[in-house]
Amino acid sequence: MYYRKVDDLNGIILKRLSIIPRDIDLIVGIPRSGMLPANLLALYLNKPLSDIHSFVNGHIYKAGERGQFFAPDKYRKVLVVDDSIASGSAMMEAKKLLSAFEDKYDIRYCAVYVIPGKEKLVDFYFEVLPLPRYFQWNIFNHIFLEKACLDIDGVLCMDPTPEQNDDGPRYRDFLLNAQPLYVPGCPVGTLVTSRLEKYRQETELWLKKHNIRYKELKMLDLPNMEARQKANNHAEFKAEVFKASQYVFFIESSLSQAREINILTKKPVYCTENFEMVYEAESAFYNIKSGKTWPFLRIFALKLRNLLRKRRK
Repeated sequence: MYYRKVDDLNGIILKRLSIIPRDIDLIVGIPRSGMLPANLLALYLNKPLSDIHSFVNGHIYKAGERGQFFAPDKYRKVLVVDDSIASGSAMMEAKKLLSAFEDKYDIRYCAVYVIPGKEKLVDFYFEVLPLPRYFQWNIFNHIFLEKACLDIDGVLCMDPTPEQNDDGPRYRDFLLNAQPLYVPGCPVGTLVTSRLEKYRQETELWLKKHNIRYKELKMLDLPNMEARQKANNHAEFKAEVFKASQYVFFIESSLSQAREINILTKKPVYCTENFEMVYEAESAFYNIKSGKTWPFLRIFALKLRNLLRKRRK
């Protein structure tokens, strides 16, 4: 699995910016994901910007201006940009749309990431990146979410405040009216949450209200918040569900829990706390630079406890 953040996208563009000819007159992005690198290239090269449909209708965007008409003879050399190429269908569709304008413009095509074997579909590319791959800017609209487990609090909605987290009326009100955070644009696999089973109805009502489609909802089967705090097994519970499934990655809000889940399952965990994909937390001893070694000791204790449980059985 390959994962790229917005920082990675920006970094590779800056690193290889010299591959783009400086005589380009206009940058045109392919919506939606292609608009992000197109904006960056337009800023770094100090060129005007448009999206592909606005360009077809003769509009560009300039500093302080929107929807300005332009004369074809002013912008002859055009660079059409997308964030990535996998099958190549989006790029081929763009080429088909712009084929009628080839006599008016010198049109070239660019993608930041291309899979091996698709390099010739564009004139310029920044990095060859094999499948499977995930990007920070569209991960919540990716069809592969059907193959993922997702946390709820801190992912689909904001975390409750200490005042709201009273295991009573205020908490029920939070569950029914929580502020949405990252709402997926496609169906997802299994939702795995440390919320208690007794709050299933409120949780399901909120999910339905925000049109979040999912296969299963797994919740902690404990009587109350006190029992949940005493068990303190949030990451273990999530890891148990994740490990027993065929899902390929987990989306978790807490960095410490993301690392624990990764260690216990040996599967990738995407963390919304820092937008990192955690691959090998154990081998990295978490963040050694920060000096925070306590999570590693916790993992050691968890593994020891699991080993003792197996021996008792």
